[in-house]
Amino acid sequence: MFIGRQNELNFFNNKYNENGGQLIVLYGRRRVGKTETLREFCKGKPHVFFSCTETTDAVQLRNFSNCMLREEIPAKNYISTFHDWETAFRSILELPYGEEKKLLIIDEFPYMCHGNKSIPSILQNLWDMELRDKNVMLVLCGSAMSFMEKELLAEKNPLYGRATGIYKMQEMGFYDAAKFFPNYSAKDKLLSYAILGGIPHYLCQWNSNLSLEENIKRNILTKGCILYSEVEFLLHQELRETPIYNSIIEAVALGNTKLNAISQKSLVEDISKTSVYLKNLMELGIVEREFSVDAGIKEHGNSNRGIYRLTDNYFRFWYAFCFTNFSQLEDGDVDGVYEYLVKPMLQQFASITFESVCHEFVREMQKKNALPFRYAKMGRWMGKTTVRDESMPKGVRIAESEIDLLCISADAKQYLLGECKLKTSPFSYSEYLDTLAKLSSLKKEAKFYYALFSESGFDEKIIAEASGNNTMLCTLEQIVNYK
Repeated sequence: MFIGRQNELNFFNNKYNENGGQLIVLYGRRRVGKTETLREFCKGKPHVFFSCTETTDAVQLRNFSNCMLREEIPAKNYISTFHDWETAFRSILELPYGEEKKLLIIDEFPYMCHGNKSIPSILQNLWDMELRDKNVMLVLCGSAMSFMEKELLAEKNPLYGRATGIYKMQEMGFYDAAKFFPNYSAKDKLLSYAILGGIPHYLCQWNSNLSLEENIKRNILTKGCILYSEVEFLLHQELRETPIYNSIIEAVALGNTKLNAISQKSLVEDISKTSVYLKNLMELGIVEREFSVDAGIKEHGNSNRGIYRLTDNYFRFWYAFCFTNFSQLEDGDVDGVYEYLVKPMLQQFASITFESVCHEFVREMQKKNALPFRYAKMGRWMGKTTVRDESMPKGVRIAESEIDLLCISADAKQYLLGECKLKTSPFSYSEYLDTLAKLSSLKKEAKFYYALFSESGFDEKIIAEASGNNTMLCTLEQIVNYK
């Protein structure tokens, strides 16, 4: 059963229904679900779906020819294979689809280009001279991120400026991912997402008829299961020097977020080299560099500002629990690794993911106009602010702090300040007062609203005072079941 990706399907269907030729570029990291989404889009439409392989140019042309000739085009009557790519691509015009759009999907397009560097030029010439005004739709799909972004979509590439649509597919958000676990409680849906993220290939490994514990043991910790070797496979597919990347990813997974700390923890002595490795991981969608929500352009350009985080939940889980304990897993000590390493720390591990889910929840609220104002920017805030300190004369002091969620209106006159607590005890009144104390210097000129997100409810005093302090109270059940 196909789950989610409604925005992507809407995009492709809208392009399909437009007049004239459509040249679409779809790209995204491996396992994100590009191929399955395209197959879902093609259902009920006459089409050709060609998957490129890592092979020679001659074999690729032969395979493409076979794929096209199976469609009963006129050329089938007098040839068994096309002799050149220009003729092969032109055959899209011969597809016997009547008034319907002639749809051709080329999956893993970079493999075709690696075998023949002139492919983009051939397509560019054919598109400009013949295809652009015809009732055709050509989709070029690829997983090689560096090729798709730095070559195919680069200004120097012959196809630059020809695409009528460019779509970078990201991993699923929480609400779509949670549909893979229909039998799970709100808490287990969150924990599963914290472990697997929004990669459909990973989500499909989970069986929601099994407990969360059993799924972790069977589908991650047991040697031979698909996810057991997934991280190593992806790194070898995309990168060289995998031992160095392993040490850097592990350093980030264990909470080292600054460039210096990552370099020291990973034992890569040259900080400039560490920066290059991190940049490569960012291009693959494994790592991100995060800035405070109010950071300006200058701050984004400063290599010493911002923090590094793993964007891929499964990578974070693997390096937090499995990478260091790999020898135990190889020995088959699945129960021991789960009981003594995973289980005690899983709640804390998921707290970062809970923050991102709360962000997604607030985005959904804005779509439904359910917030007190429309924000222009939303994200985490990091910097110096007022924090509560009862030992000080005014009850506050200035210190480095973080805010889990901060929404800012376009005129910076309205703020929504949010704090997220994933714990088995209620959001305490003391924690609430800590939240109210932050950013007090801005409150003379701006109106503040608050949002508290809690797994286990709220102290009674918070509930009594919430409406008077413009405070929204959101439980885990409300968040998970909102959409």
